[in-house]
Amino acid sequence: MNEVERRTREELMIVEALLQATDRREEVFRTVDDSEDAEEAIRRVGQLLGVGELSSRFILDMQVRRFTRDQRRALASRAEELRSRLLDGR
Repeated sequence: MNEVERRTREELMIVEALLQATDRREEVFRTVDDSEDAEEAIRRVGQLLGVGELSSRFILDMQVRRFTRDQRRALASRAEELRSRLLDGR
């Protein structure tokens, strides 16, 4: 795997995690609210969504405005664009 493909896969992983967080926003918000601190929230959101620490950090760093429908559509469009760049479509 070359560097461009690695970066594309990494970005796709993060974008897909953000999409999942927007689709499950209520659960994500509840999980964050129930966490004692940011590190616990990162760990618990990762467990909730089945994503790694990097993706969890991106989710916690999301601005609330990113949870709107138009932003979700923009994330979905970006995910499609990234998938199309990869040879195997993933």
